[in-house]
Amino acid sequence: MNTYTALTQVAATTPLDTGNTAWMLMAASLVLFMTIPGLALFYGGLGRSKGVLNMMMMSFGSFGLIGILYVLYGYSMSFGTKDIGGLFAGPFEFFGLKGLIPGEPGAETITSAGIPALVFVGFQFTFAAITVALISGAIADRVKFSTWMVFSALWVTLAYFPLAHMVWGGGLLSGSESGIAAKLFGTTDGAATVVPIDFAGGTVVHINAGMAGLVLAVLVGKRIGFGRQPMRPHNVPLVMLGAGILWFGWFGFNAGSALGANESAGLAWINTTVATCAAVLGWLLIEKVREGHMTSVGGASGVVAGLVAITPACGNVTPLGAIGIGLIAGALAALAVGLKYKFGYDDSLDVVGVHLVAGLWGTVALGIFARGTGLAYGEWKQLVVQIVIALFALVYTAVITFVIGFALKKTMGWRIDEDDEIAGIDTAEHAESAYDLVGFGSGNRIGQSRPEKDARHHNETQKAGAQA
Repeated sequence: MNTYTALTQVAATTPLDTGNTAWMLMAASLVLFMTIPGLALFYGGLGRSKGVLNMMMMSFGSFGLIGILYVLYGYSMSFGTKDIGGLFAGPFEFFGLKGLIPGEPGAETITSAGIPALVFVGFQFTFAAITVALISGAIADRVKFSTWMVFSALWVTLAYFPLAHMVWGGGLLSGSESGIAAKLFGTTDGAATVVPIDFAGGTVVHINAGMAGLVLAVLVGKRIGFGRQPMRPHNVPLVMLGAGILWFGWFGFNAGSALGANESAGLAWINTTVATCAAVLGWLLIEKVREGHMTSVGGASGVVAGLVAITPACGNVTPLGAIGIGLIAGALAALAVGLKYKFGYDDSLDVVGVHLVAGLWGTVALGIFARGTGLAYGEWKQLVVQIVIALFALVYTAVITFVIGFALKKTMGWRIDEDDEIAGIDTAEHAESAYDLVGFGSGNRIGQSRPEKDARHHNETQKAGAQA
């Protein structure tokens, strides 16, 4: 997606390509399917039974919120033509998608790829939505849903939209003549000589979400009993199902980023497949050596690690390079998920270990494996550029997330009550439980409110006392 800059600002006579349009509508739908239900099922299964609904609601809630914000000003901030300091574009240029709607006077509704501007908007919205939802896995079981929703709105506005502009919209981390890469190694024909590569979101999505997850995990604090009590996935089949849906939907994520049904999409599809296959093997190999067995959760996590790592690189490496990236990503992520116990932060569902680590590796690995410009081809400048944009994204996201997270901690507060956390966040925040079994999880039947539960418990206690 290095050709996204001002994609909608083209001649009104650009012909509509119905084949590309059909593919992009499908790709956008696939990315939506990744989040709802893919990520929701994956995270829900990884969590505990008393928090599965809350985990899934964090994906549903943020998705609904960001859909509105993206139409209002998110697209304009990301891909508008009125650049502000290389950090973001003017939020009011396409406010409410004005100027992109067919039939409006002066509207330029067909992009240079031959697809309707609104189709491109829809595709980009799904990227923003899943990025925010990914963060939720780092803070499972312990945060107020209302605080999460406010955080989602602030973070997507101040972190995601600007970073999308910086990388894909002609900002500081793009190949523009005013970007960092141009300042490092000069320009050729009005663009950076060495163009940063992020084909489908290694920097914008995974480094961004992974670093935000790390900052929030530290700010919010550990779950009660973390490191002392077992907190295993409560439903491994849900984890496997969610991972499978993520893999399926990721073809929209990566192959769709070619912006057409073309050879680039085909290469991205193959690279996404083989990198993910290799990552599964890499993760399972580490498990076998370290623990003596290979687990289902490890296999599912390897799938996600491979998908994450190949995301920035899928259009710019060979299949052999993709296998190397995936194999190393699976091994690195398998090793990295244990860091939370060593350093004492509670990254509940391993957002840091998988998305941050694999995302960083995939972005930097382009400096090694990128066709024609990587270290494997005798060039070194691409590696420098990839490291610089990765570091910039890390620092930017860390600062923005800390400011937002700390402000909410001091105002709304992040944590639910300790008693509610022990009883189960599903009951406390949503007055529901996932399973209609008395004594299972939070102890609630579906639809039973907390006051009703407390009243029933009080009456039963009084009755038992009278009988005694």
